Amino acid sequence: MDTPTTQPRTVSTSQQEGGLDIRSLVLLAILLAAGFILNFTVGRAISSVSGGLISPEFIISAFCLTILIVRPSAAQALAIGLISAAVIQVTTTSPFIDFAAEGVAAVVMALIVKAGMRVGGEKLVPLVGTFVTTVLSGLVFMVIKMALIGAVMELAAAMVPVIVATAVFNAILVQALYIPLRRVLKA
Repeated sequence: MDTPTTQPRTVSTSQQEGGLDIRSLVLLAILLAAGFILNFTVGRAISSVSGGLISPEFIISAFCLTILIVRPSAAQALAIGLISAAVIQVTTTSPFIDFAAEGVAAVVMALIVKAGMRVGGEKLVPLVGTFVTTVLSGLVFMVIKMALIGAVMELAAAMVPVIVATAVFNAILVQALYIPLRRVLKA
């Protein structure tokens, strides 16, 4: 009588095309933790020095870097955005809005990365993608907030300059960190 043989189960930690493997999730966790700490320290310092004009959201930078390195599918990018939004809930003054803002923004970042890398735009994709992603996240957040509180013109006038300044800051940060991080991770 033959006994069935079972194959040993293995867990891969190598990067597969567009996959969220263990290595990718660890990268996301480390970058989100760094972003969270930076929000409490550097972010608050920059915000107070700039009179609130620039309020960098390092969590957005963290998920943009993760998407640049991992190159996930749109569905996987949505998961990255939602995980990032969950982390933001600890510090936000407007609960739950970030789930929509970061979810949409992360998917758009993944689409920008896929399109940009396909046409050989690796040098500018981190800068442009992060800028667009941060602006989109801020605008989605602002529109939802305006719908909730009703102070449409006042809120838009106050938030749009902050969104743009934050997008510029995040774009420069991600552009500066992308190549060194990719080299360290050999991604």
